[in-house]
Amino acid sequence: MLDDHKENAYKNKPDYYFSNARTDYVNSMPDNATAKILEIGCGAGSTGALALKNNKCDYYVGVEINSKVAALANEQISKVIVGDVENINFEWEDNYFDVLILSEVLEHLIDPWETIRKLLVFLKPGGLIMASTPNVSHYKIIKNLFLGKWELTDSGVMDRTHLRWFTPYSFRNLFEQNGVVVKKLEPISKLGIKPSIINFLTLNYFSHLFIIQINIFGLKK
Repeated sequence: MLDDHKENAYKNKPDYYFSNARTDYVNSMPDNATAKILEIGCGAGSTGALALKNNKCDYYVGVEINSKVAALANEQISKVIVGDVENINFEWEDNYFDVLILSEVLEHLIDPWETIRKLLVFLKPGGLIMASTPNVSHYKIIKNLFLGKWELTDSGVMDRTHLRWFTPYSFRNLFEQNGVVVKKLEPISKLGIKPSIINFLTLNYFSHLFIIQINIFGLKK
């Protein structure tokens, strides 16, 4: 029943919600035509299709809760598992995958900490982890809190399907506390001129106020 409830929450999402390829992730993958990649929340499979096309891997597995979208992904990548990642008992061997992708998915989970621990078992030591999430410490969210507002929306940081919220600090901790060496934490999109100047003048002390989406690149110990 919980799987059905979660899937229903995504039925009214626009098509682009599931179809954007993470070209930045594909470009960051090592050139390894024999690699195995696991993506949680693979959507329509656009990122996986791009990785396969660019010879970044020869086996790309996606997990997707939306069955309609998963059917589209199944035409583009090696294998699609339909269901809620939190309730699936995966049967891969330990240390099976070379890359783990968690793009805009952890904020939708009841227990992202346990999910990370579960998935890392299947990633090789030294395997690459790429993950992103909205930043709840963005200055616009803080401004609304000062005004006493906590208003959910159809998309963005305050997406009504989000169950968890992270700051750059807490998102880094989510991975580091579970055996990931975070090599890089950055915004998905480049900052504008004004935020860049403020960061320069304040030695990045307030950089968390200007990041809309947090990107993490790490390696499993």
